[in-house]
Amino acid sequence: MAKEELDPISTKTPLLRLQTGLLVVGAGAAGMAAAASAAAEGASVLLADDRPVPGGILSQCIHHGFGLGRYGRDMTGPEYRDAESAVFLRSGAAYLPQTRVLALRPDRTALAVSPDGLREISLEHCILATGCRERPLGSLPVAGPRPEGVYTAGEAQELINLGHYDIGDTVFILGSGDIGQIMARRFCLLGKTVAGMAEIRGELGGILRNRVECVEAFHIPVFLRSTVTAVHGFPRLSGVTLQHLDSGQQETIPCDTLITALGLIPDRSLAEPLRTTGGYPDWLHFCGNADTVHSIVDSASAQGAALGKRLAGLL
Repeated sequence: MAKEELDPISTKTPLLRLQTGLLVVGAGAAGMAAAASAAAEGASVLLADDRPVPGGILSQCIHHGFGLGRYGRDMTGPEYRDAESAVFLRSGAAYLPQTRVLALRPDRTALAVSPDGLREISLEHCILATGCRERPLGSLPVAGPRPEGVYTAGEAQELINLGHYDIGDTVFILGSGDIGQIMARRFCLLGKTVAGMAEIRGELGGILRNRVECVEAFHIPVFLRSTVTAVHGFPRLSGVTLQHLDSGQQETIPCDTLITALGLIPDRSLAEPLRTTGGYPDWLHFCGNADTVHSIVDSASAQGAALGKRLAGLL
């Protein structure tokens, strides 16, 4: 049971102390499935997420390609979110929206903040379902200024699909991961020009479905064994230098928007302070894209559900 106390650091800041068997951090597909399955087994579960509603990035994924493995039908991201969140919200797991977990401590407590103030959560086990972060353009040796018009694919997806912003007219995409291919199609559907897609390897990345339905169906120019080595223009992007690795030749591609799809990195930042030479503590677990990057969301949900059920048996 939670009780309100005063934060010893400041008598003006209330510190709400909570206790749970399992703390799940992140209410994306994997986190919701983990919390719901653990609660269904009778465990005391609390899920904390910094967004106001569960679903994670599913809300911005308005394309199809979700749910075939888990529900047997082709769904959009929001449809999949609604199905999974309905199961989670009726599971009996406690839910803390708009709550950011700031730190995990070796004594099995977590410090979190919400509009209501600070929360200290005592726990027996913790699952990090914090997803991934995108590799930005700065991770590559790209010369030139840093003008407006450069976005990661996920940023562009959120701005366009949730914010309904018009972020550019002539687009070049660096990298050929699934989200890069999906955004290439999205720009075409919006009537924009996709000047091309560069991939450093000898073949496109991503799953075959996206290659067929996004790149081939919309006749996106593809430059294999190529990369961007410089950006031009300021304050707005006006073009990029494309380096063809096999021939060594360079060409300038005019564009006002550069989208980077350079890959994803599991976000384990909350766990790093707890890491020792022996690894992470045995009460800390990872699922979904925080564990490994999943090519389809159904497998992330399945992994979360299996982990939640297993941990419920330990509580």
